[in-house]
Amino acid sequence: MNDHLSIVFAALADPTRRAILAKLTLGELSVNELAKPFAISAPAITKHLKVLEHAGLIIRGREAQWRPCKLKAEPLKDAADWIDVYRDFWEQKFDNLEKYLKKLKTKEKKHHYKKR
Repeated sequence: MNDHLSIVFAALADPTRRAILAKLTLGELSVNELAKPFAISAPAITKHLKVLEHAGLIIRGREAQWRPCKLKAEPLKDAADWIDVYRDFWEQKFDNLEKYLKKLKTKEKKHHYKKR
């Protein structure tokens, strides 16, 4: 993958990484704090953090013995902007379907009254 958006989506493809990002919306956390709810090893969490860091979704700092992780949400905006293009596409399709169904319903009512 050579474009940044692909790297971001690849990072978001894993549910553990999405859960880590969700926890980081509450604020900075250490690797141990991030690892607590997961039934995986600390090295596995570190591997997930490296993927998130490579995608630009988190920043890892260093304060003495504490290595806090912090959410960096800007790449999520790029992903949301890309998805919004398709959201607009589907909203237009649903609007057209709604118009078509209203038109059919009106025709059915007219046909029903003619039979009486």
